[in-house]
Amino acid sequence: MKPSPVAKISFKAQMLQAREEAIIGVVNRLLADKGFDAMTVDEVAAQVGIAKASLYKHFPSKEHLAAAAMVRAIRRAQAYLQALPQDLPPLDKLRAVVRWTMELKLAGEMPSLPSQNSSLRATLIADADYMNGLIEVSDQLGGWIEAAQAQGRLNPQLPAIAVLYTLYARACDPVLEFLQLGGQHTHAQIVELVLSTCFDGLNAR
Repeated sequence: MKPSPVAKISFKAQMLQAREEAIIGVVNRLLADKGFDAMTVDEVAAQVGIAKASLYKHFPSKEHLAAAAMVRAIRRAQAYLQALPQDLPPLDKLRAVVRWTMELKLAGEMPSLPSQNSSLRATLIADADYMNGLIEVSDQLGGWIEAAQAQGRLNPQLPAIAVLYTLYARACDPVLEFLQLGGQHTHAQIVELVLSTCFDGLNAR
């Protein structure tokens, strides 16, 4: 039995896809650098090198631009989680994920969104790719949190959801920027310092 032929993507479709990737790349960088509120559609179009009207043919609003960047971020996270060694202990997996997100943040590759924005929130909730990816990542991390608690590696008295949100918060932790601006530590040192306070606490050992 012959394998089904792979459908070829037209040159026009390839060009449109390449342009969308370029747009999302610029949006991701701007969201990481200045955040959603300060980013403008005009700025995105200018940096991509296309007219604003052309940009709207791909993404109908600023909120949809941010949603596309978040879908890329979620897919990147999914790929990272899948690539972790299966035999790595749950707590080590969690530490690896948090380290990775903070490294992205310090490298200017982690998009930053406001905690409250009704129009953006509505767009993200309506985006199936984003929501499905977020649920998958949250379920994976949640499973590791519960496993680490069962092993006595994390405080079992803490609700798993509270631990999950605490780990998510490290991706936008202002402490990273404060230490970076101080200029006294390398990125690697900053990551280890924040990892220590996150997982080991502030009590003297």
